[in-house]
Amino acid sequence: MAAADNITGDMTLADYTFPHARLRRRITSPDRTPLVLIACGSFSPITFLHLRMFEMAADYARFNTEFEVVGAYLSCVGDAYKKTGLVKAEHRVNMCSLAVAQSSWLSVDPWEALHEEYLETAKVLDHFHQEINVEMGGVETPAGRKQCKIALLAGADLIQTMSTPGVWDPKDIDYILKNFGAFIVERTGTDIDEALSTLQPYTPNIFVIQQLVQNDISSTKIRLFRRRDMSIRYLVPEPVVNYIEEHSLYDEDGAASTSSDGKGGGKGKGPGESKGATSEFPG
Repeated sequence: MAAADNITGDMTLADYTFPHARLRRRITSPDRTPLVLIACGSFSPITFLHLRMFEMAADYARFNTEFEVVGAYLSCVGDAYKKTGLVKAEHRVNMCSLAVAQSSWLSVDPWEALHEEYLETAKVLDHFHQEINVEMGGVETPAGRKQCKIALLAGADLIQTMSTPGVWDPKDIDYILKNFGAFIVERTGTDIDEALSTLQPYTPNIFVIQQLVQNDISSTKIRLFRRRDMSIRYLVPEPVVNYIEEHSLYDEDGAASTSSDGKGGGKGKGPGESKGATSEFPG
């Protein structure tokens, strides 16, 4: 396992330093462009699909592009982003850190989550460009130093929202897709061709990744399982299961879900296990 940055949800902006322990600082091919993948989202909670998206994108980049992945980051939205099922940023950063603890190349950057105000995705991507390409000077290659391509990694549902009028500021879409680009993983229930139909000018900078093994795990379903007292084991990483149980996150009453220090009283069952609830799961 590669060295890790000490990222915890209770840090502050005053404590913040950019996490770079797992960012590879050199590539051996002079013909490739270093690539850093950024996944911005709620991650409430993080699931195995979130993690698999990075692996799928890395494979796609290696086999289908001239990019070489040198690092990847999870960036949780802050508490100012009001969304159903969003627990405190401290919890979400901690869960993401637990999920990538055994990874050699995935990192968590708490910078976005540490802000009290909502930060647009464009500003977050600018932050990564500043830290990696300006402050750190990019990556060494046999042909000299190169700036990393910073790219957004997301599911097809995000691209669908970009093509829906009134959801995104058109200036932000233009800025993100022109300056950074996106690696998009197909998701069940999203028509990728329809989603891309209004984004034609940006298609050279949008890379669509097919899911060869279909996976439709979602944070919404995990929260539903928790409310119904059903098992979430093997849908999210085991340390995250334990964390959710310990802090009673996403329980039916939601009492501990909005508190950063909530501790679960326990229900007499192992982490992630259900009581065998008999209520029918809705279709």
